[in-house]
Amino acid sequence: MSDSWILAASLAELPEDDVIGVEVNGRDIALYRTDEGIFASDNRCSHGNARLSDGFLEDGEIECPLHQGRFCIKTGKAMCSPLTEGVTIYPVQVEEEKVYLKFS
Repeated sequence: MSDSWILAASLAELPEDDVIGVEVNGRDIALYRTDEGIFASDNRCSHGNARLSDGFLEDGEIECPLHQGRFCIKTGKAMCSPLTEGVTIYPVQVEEEKVYLKFS
């Protein structure tokens, strides 16, 4: 694994069709596991001080537990009101049952 990829979690720590919050390099990150793969984003809602990992994951979107706004977990795009701004997403790589992230 290249030095630019940082270990975030083991694959076993990620429940299927769910989200967890982890700290990686001092950043609060939401890790998502779906049938389509593993995804990562900032763990804070862009609209308020809520952790996305406390929200509800469904159909490739995470719902903020505070305002019920939803973000696309693949793109970070805000999908509905009251959200006006997306969240940052991060590249993910899985190797030998470990999940790695890359920060720009």
